[in-house]
Amino acid sequence: MSKRQAWNTILVFCILIFGFTAATLIKPPTEFSETENRSLAQMPKFNVDTLLSGEFESDYETYLTDQFVLRDAWIGLKTDVERAAQKRESKDIYFAEDGYLIERHTGAFATELAQQNIHTLGQFVQQYQGQFGAGHMTVMVAPNAVEILESKLPPFAPRTDEVAYLEQLAGALPGEVWFDTAKILREHDQEELYYRTDHHWTTEAAFYVYREWARAQGFAVPEKENFEIRTVTEEFEGTIQAKLGIHGRKDAIRLYLPREDLFYTVQENDAPEVGYSVYDYTALDTKDKYAVYFGGNQALIKLCMRTDSDRKLLVLKDSYAHCFVPFLLGEFKEVDMIDLRYYNQKLSERIAREGYTDVLFLYNASGFAEDRSVAKLLG
Repeated sequence: MSKRQAWNTILVFCILIFGFTAATLIKPPTEFSETENRSLAQMPKFNVDTLLSGEFESDYETYLTDQFVLRDAWIGLKTDVERAAQKRESKDIYFAEDGYLIERHTGAFATELAQQNIHTLGQFVQQYQGQFGAGHMTVMVAPNAVEILESKLPPFAPRTDEVAYLEQLAGALPGEVWFDTAKILREHDQEELYYRTDHHWTTEAAFYVYREWARAQGFAVPEKENFEIRTVTEEFEGTIQAKLGIHGRKDAIRLYLPREDLFYTVQENDAPEVGYSVYDYTALDTKDKYAVYFGGNQALIKLCMRTDSDRKLLVLKDSYAHCFVPFLLGEFKEVDMIDLRYYNQKLSERIAREGYTDVLFLYNASGFAEDRSVAKLLG
């Protein structure tokens, strides 16, 4: 290589490195990624304390990672190269059988926060179990796809510690409060219980779990024939696929619409306006098609039903509850759904004020282990 060619190579290298860095700093920061359906890191505030503690450097590195110019294209290129090289996983995600993308959740269940959340939930149940009484308090923490769809994982994929974590959680709660969703899901593990491109369970999975919970509660046990099962989209590309920056197999979202007419209202965040459907069909025209359920995450959603029941249910939940709660319509006169991640009022005051007769705690396993807002249970 001549001296001129060497300098040209160095010049191109510098342009790539410093040019992309400069472009990243110059472009206005993006607040939300439609592809990944999450908020992106913003420029951290600089002061002496954050500099000396190392917090600024860490937050700044996260900011550059999230705001890097052409970020989605680079992530997709990296994933394509890894798949071409026959890699079985990327970014803690398995390329599993039948087109499934399955998250490993490495380390999620071994943190101090994961242990603290078990302790916090145990305290919450102990505090309120006497108030609600036997059969009126339920904890469901659904396993993730990596546990239920184990047969679809690549050969020799290491076991996660999710099962042990759920067993520890169950052991920290009274037996009549814990509801074992894993056992029910394993009985149907040859069906589509999870989306191939997303971390949520499907409406089918929620139906099977609801059937057994309804049986335990003494409610009417529904059959599939009681519903019109309607496919509302076959174009759903979920958050796991977005993390890899690729486009491939798309999922279908199916709604279980009761054939019997139900009359109810939907109120969000105590706003004066009310709606008349748990489904937001406009979301099917957006990237986040799972938001067809309730329009996505809200701090508080109140459902009021025309029914003979005098029971009032508080649901403390993450988004796994969104396709489960519609099955409850008709069994309670009111269902209040609270997402602790967004709810900033004192929960104890609401429980004392609202006269709930029942409580359902419904999360997915990794979501529960990693959720810092679980601490609000004791607020």
